[in-house]
Amino acid sequence: MDLKFYLPVLIVVLSNTFYHICSKSTPENINIFASLSVTYAVGMVASLVIFFLTRQDTSLLAEYRHLTWTSFVLGLSVVGLEAGFILMYKAGWNVSTGQLVQSALLAIVLLVVGFLLYRESISLRQVIGVFVCMGGLYLMSN
Repeated sequence: MDLKFYLPVLIVVLSNTFYHICSKSTPENINIFASLSVTYAVGMVASLVIFFLTRQDTSLLAEYRHLTWTSFVLGLSVVGLEAGFILMYKAGWNVSTGQLVQSALLAIVLLVVGFLLYRESISLRQVIGVFVCMGGLYLMSN
């Protein structure tokens, strides 16, 4: 088993599990953006600690010179993602179905994005998968 290949997936699954538990458990009476400000403060501290533990002959400022627009747009995307999930759960979505619905829709959108932006090919199997996703969404909505 190649740990470098599977460990990232394990980290994503484990982190995503806690992510949804925390999103669903965010208190009803708190402004979600106040809550997210603490979330990002913790994330910033964790990122800085991990940077200093793993850096190799470079400084933080030297690394910041490599920043592009992607870091800033990713930051805005993460705020939208997290606020969207918290709002979704506050609106009454179940953890078991909300995640599946958004994942199926996201898979369809990313198939198109991959094709249009990255020239990824779309196979017949993927097209069939889109219809399976749409069928699953239909079954979950009834």
